[in-house]
Amino acid sequence: MRAKHLATGLYSLLAVVLAVAWAGPVYWMVNSAFLDRVTLESTTPTFLPFGGSLDNFHAVVADPRFGRALGVSLVVTLVTVVAALLIAFLGALAISRFRFRGRRSFILALLLIQMLPAEGLFIAQYKMMSSLGLLNNVIGLSILYAAAVVPFTVWMLRGFVTGVPVDLEEAGMVDGLSRTQAFLRITFPLLAPGLVASAVYAFLQCWNEFTVALVVMTDEQSRTLPLWLRGFVQASATREIDWGQVMAASTLVAVPVIVVFLLVQGRMSSGLVGGAVKG
Repeated sequence: MRAKHLATGLYSLLAVVLAVAWAGPVYWMVNSAFLDRVTLESTTPTFLPFGGSLDNFHAVVADPRFGRALGVSLVVTLVTVVAALLIAFLGALAISRFRFRGRRSFILALLLIQMLPAEGLFIAQYKMMSSLGLLNNVIGLSILYAAAVVPFTVWMLRGFVTGVPVDLEEAGMVDGLSRTQAFLRITFPLLAPGLVASAVYAFLQCWNEFTVALVVMTDEQSRTLPLWLRGFVQASATREIDWGQVMAASTLVAVPVIVVFLLVQGRMSSGLVGGAVKG
């Protein structure tokens, strides 16, 4: 019994250490965002932003490029999430509910696509977007993001669709519902956790993506937030870097991710676990 309590205590201590190691950089980023340059450059670290201010945030928001980049990121993310969910949902239904020639090859292709390094596609993606006139275009970037997100999203949603028995729909049809009504009223609500989990995955992939946007969004007017943040740091590098403003900018970029997680964390957790079990 004593050995069991000792092991539990050690695991708890390890969990605390890992949590601190994970949260430490995030806390330091937020803490530094409220401090002025003199305090940050002091040899004595400041662990609490007593006497801090919102000046760094005001300076970031006042940058006209921030609002423009925020708008681009929001539009690209929204278009990608909606398109990816729609395409992946229909694909998951097809490979889960129907038996057709080449079905197994299609499922295998979804896995193989995930193994392709993104860097190996940059030249082809750039030439394709250039030939279509979609460089520095929100729709062009959304197409590339959706193409990158759809394969894994199909694979994720497939587990949820397979886990819902077809008998439920057939029972609804016996009670007088059409096939479409049975699907919308019975099956679709059961797939909500999977759709939420897939939407969060697509959102994170789009919001934080940097390299593809760097290749196809070369115009300063069409930069996403990660590209703007890099440009913001480089602009500061022409003089002495104001790390307080850099940390404030990084915090603002991270805020939407935190908000999304707070809103959907319950459904996302059940969705991820449910998909793992049902798949």
